[in-house]
Amino acid sequence: MGKGDRKTAKGKRYSSSYGNARSATKAVTKSAGTTAAPVAKKAAAKKVVAKKAAKPA
Repeated sequence: MGKGDRKTAKGKRYSSSYGNARSATKAVTKSAGTTAAPVAKKAAAKKVVAKKAAKPA
């Protein structure tokens, strides 16, 4: 199970091919150096409530 074994992911990387052991979509995200992290939702914008004017004393 080394570089010459085309049925393993290591062998597929060596021979620059894709298949069940090394899918193309997984290789693209790995080569970019990023993982598929869930996207953080932005904090909901708080509604600005207009303050009532203070009554004069």
